[in-house]
Amino acid sequence: MNPDELVEDLESLQRRLFEIRTQAVTEKLEDPSQLKKAKRDIARLKTILRERELERQESSSPEPQN
Repeated sequence: MNPDELVEDLESLQRRLFEIRTQAVTEKLEDPSQLKKAKRDIARLKTILRERELERQESSSPEPQN
């Protein structure tokens, strides 16, 4: 997946997490494990985005000369 798709997925998951939290507060949440799953999915995507960002930084920075 390209970074734009990952960002779109992240935004979608964050909206979903908000909906799940709203349901939890109003006690309409059928499966409480959805909250944990959504948080983990968000963390996974953020990790992937950060790893790719660091890879880009490493490849663009010049090697130090001794």
